[in-house]
Amino acid sequence: MKIVIILILLVIVLSLGSALYYLVTDREKSEKTVRALTWRIGLSIGLFLLLLLAFGSGLIKPHSFGQGLRQEAPKTASSP
Repeated sequence: MKIVIILILLVIVLSLGSALYYLVTDREKSEKTVRALTWRIGLSIGLFLLLLLAFGSGLIKPHSFGQGLRQEAPKTASSP
């Protein structure tokens, strides 16, 4: 599952890069930039839905960041 997520992220970055390339080099005012950005948005929404589905079905689990960093204060015996 991690490999699929990383591959989708790479395709999203490539789509963003191609949109930038078409924006800078395309002088004909074609819709290549818009098409590349539309693909990027669609892939981003698809990745978000895939992550929600994978989390809901238990394929991926959050890793509770910072859980091990918290230290509890030592318990001291109270004096009577």
